[in-house]
Amino acid sequence: MALVAAVRVPVRVLLRAGARLPGAALGWTERAAGGGDGARRFGSQRVLVEPDAGAGVAVMKFKNPPVNSLSLEFLTELVISLEKLENDKSFRGVILTSGACPAGGCLVALSCDYRILADNPRYCIGLNETQLGIIAPFWFKDTLENTIGHRAAERALQLGLLFPPAEALQVGLVDQVVPEEQVQSTALSAIAQWMAIPDHARQLTKAMMRKATASRLITQRDADVQNFVSLISKDSIQKSLQRYLQRLKEKKG
Repeated sequence: MALVAAVRVPVRVLLRAGARLPGAALGWTERAAGGGDGARRFGSQRVLVEPDAGAGVAVMKFKNPPVNSLSLEFLTELVISLEKLENDKSFRGVILTSGACPAGGCLVALSCDYRILADNPRYCIGLNETQLGIIAPFWFKDTLENTIGHRAAERALQLGLLFPPAEALQVGLVDQVVPEEQVQSTALSAIAQWMAIPDHARQLTKAMMRKATASRLITQRDADVQNFVSLISKDSIQKSLQRYLQRLKEKKG
């Protein structure tokens, strides 16, 4: 299934989920406005899916305010929604729409096949972990490096850079920057290009290109979790995170 990201901030193509998370079931379902043949909107508390079976595409909207935080509950609902679409052969592509894209949000976008960012100076994308006093996991680093190259990734990671639209496009972090009202229509046009390629050829090519990164994550998953827990538990890191959160509160105030 082709994945394109479309967000009021950045648009991104669907990422393939690796494993089922526990808990959460999808809730209500209703006919989607303007949807294709019998298309029915379905969703949960944090994820809304608007399918168009006729076009073979579904639009997935994140609704976990205020900034679509990647909580366990949100990720559980996201994976369940993706698995439901993947198991339905009517759908060949998914457009993910989101809001803020720092850190984990950026990784979700990088996992997609194509990224579209709204042309608004308030929007930015990047891996800003060092600004919080922590280190981006190696699989964040690998995915960013695969996208923008070693030197640009090294600079971005060390400085914890968040790129506004024009800079994100220049460095190759996003593929297109368009007016905000054109984000979703542009995503639909982009995903049609990917879906014009035979699925098996496109999917096998993507797997080949990303195999090394995915395999490294799988084989080192346990060690990565242990390293992160050890780092995040340090008093100095906790104090750094508290200072960062306080700055965010003051900025919003």
